[in-house]
Amino acid sequence: MITELGHFALVLAFLVAIVQAIVPLIGAARRWPGWMAVAEPAATTQFLLTAFSFGALTWAFVSSDFSLRLVVLNSHSAKPLIYKISGTWGNHEGSMLLWVLILTLFGAMAAWFGGNLPPTLRARVLAVQSAIAVAFFAFILFTSNPFLRLAVPPFDGQDLNPLLQDPGLAFHPPFLYLGYVGLSMAFSFAVAALIEGRVDAAWARWVRPWTLAAWIFLTIGIALGSWWAYYELGWGGFWFWDPVENASFMPWLFAAALLHSAIVVEKREALKSWTVLLAILAFGFSLIGTFIVRSGIITSVHAFANDPERGIFILMILAVFTGGALTLFAARAQALEAKGVFGMVSRESALVVNNILLAVSAMVVFVGTVWPVVAELAFDRKLSVGPPFFDMAFTPFVIALALILPVGAMLPWKRGNLRRTMLPLWPVLGLSVALGGLAYALRTGDSAAGPLGVLLGVWVLGGAMVDLWRRTGRGAGRMGRLTRLARADWGKAVAHGGLGITIFAICALVAWQEEDIRVAYPGEPFTVGRYDLILHDVTTERGPNYVAEVAEVHVFTNGRELTRLFPEKRNYPVARMPTTEAAIDYRVLRDLYVVVGDRQNDGGWTMRTYIKPFANWIWAGCLIMALGGALSLSDRRFRVAAGARKAPSAGVPAE
Repeated sequence: MITELGHFALVLAFLVAIVQAIVPLIGAARRWPGWMAVAEPAATTQFLLTAFSFGALTWAFVSSDFSLRLVVLNSHSAKPLIYKISGTWGNHEGSMLLWVLILTLFGAMAAWFGGNLPPTLRARVLAVQSAIAVAFFAFILFTSNPFLRLAVPPFDGQDLNPLLQDPGLAFHPPFLYLGYVGLSMAFSFAVAALIEGRVDAAWARWVRPWTLAAWIFLTIGIALGSWWAYYELGWGGFWFWDPVENASFMPWLFAAALLHSAIVVEKREALKSWTVLLAILAFGFSLIGTFIVRSGIITSVHAFANDPERGIFILMILAVFTGGALTLFAARAQALEAKGVFGMVSRESALVVNNILLAVSAMVVFVGTVWPVVAELAFDRKLSVGPPFFDMAFTPFVIALALILPVGAMLPWKRGNLRRTMLPLWPVLGLSVALGGLAYALRTGDSAAGPLGVLLGVWVLGGAMVDLWRRTGRGAGRMGRLTRLARADWGKAVAHGGLGITIFAICALVAWQEEDIRVAYPGEPFTVGRYDLILHDVTTERGPNYVAEVAEVHVFTNGRELTRLFPEKRNYPVARMPTTEAAIDYRVLRDLYVVVGDRQNDGGWTMRTYIKPFANWIWAGCLIMALGGALSLSDRRFRVAAGARKAPSAGVPAE
């Protein structure tokens, strides 16, 4: 009964979305207050109906209702509760319902907190947001209905993909979707502004919080996915430039560019057309990511579906919304007159360079991702574009971005003096070059990535600290003023510092990791780096819904036992699929990473061992970036409904 009500609620939400997409838009064009007012209760109703539908599907998974086809294909009665819940979105149909739930949540939040918006702009934003919802409701109901019934329910289900039965993957998709779908609000604001023909500082103050929230969630979601790939897949890496990884990374880059571009619109009323274009592209690349994951044009461990019919439907959504918005942009771009003028050496110019680097790097990733498909369709050639291409093509943009970041963040608006701006940064530059040289001297013959990472990481992190300290002004009491700085100032410094930490950690890991692959025999020690390892035994153990071969590995250093690691090789009998569970000894400065493979005929076991320096710093840096974004978002000047007045900040004003 609950599932039937959930299906009915989904249909009702679809009908409400149609009304919300049409009536307020007509009301805004005719200046009819009653018609415009329909948008707010409709947005709330749409969200509540979708939430009930998603709750009904979740209940079906938790209660193991095998009369639902989706539950049969993605669950099992012996599965732990957390994976029954995450199984709701661990498949194509359920994940799309989660997508629409988040989409309607953002629309409802715009209705709840949009009281300071002009009535016509609010009505148009909510109408555009609902039009997106209409498209995805239709996609779900007509091609991906999660509530399809089976005439003869089986006794039990086929289980969830074992790779998805992990806490990291339980939380990774919701965060990622909050980021993907959050960019729809920036898109809706952009299209609404194009319809009205007006973009101003107030518009930018509204776009920034939505974009910032989406960027924060995307950062956390990408970090969770990278961490899951690191410890779950057993290959020892954290990023492979997989097409689905790229699908989430491209919107992140565009969102970062949009955030910085919106600052210029808000402060100087410049770059209006470019900012609107970035808002369209950011959400457009979210739709491209959805198409990549669900169309079947690529094969990936992350991909949800390979149904061409669904891919064509998503391609139509992409064409209608992105193509329509770009057409509207071309027609109205002349009306978005920029008022602010600025010199070549200014913060505006630095932000323009920042935008160019981020946008072009995103396009490089896009070309590398889709080129194999284009080559096969157009030239009938099978090509593979892997990590070497992306590393070579993407790295120069990261280096350039890191080099200009501290200087650009400290340049004044409108017109600046490069020599004066560099004065407080010279000590940081000297320290970063010295530490980079020291790293090179200590690790002679290693990859240049390590010293370069030290140089760039210290430069970006130190620059963020100097920028924060500079904002306290001069004279006594600077420490007190530091604690009273606006949260946006702290957020900017923390986010930039997190980027510096991540850059350093990635370079250090790539340059200095050690790897050992061998056949290990029980009781025979072997050495990796400065550690001695002994495979003590391999036993068979039973889990809730799997059977595992568990290796016990003793780790020694300087003759003293440091730890014991228990890597596993699991087999899920229902899904008939094996998985590898790496055992990792996490330390502040390194990870010791051990993977057990297959048993050999002579009684040995294949084992891979890695020493990964600063591995945890990668995800720590990502979380610090997200924390910086959250600090900025909590500043009352940038909250969603904080409109007009800006609070004065101690010392030097915020961005």
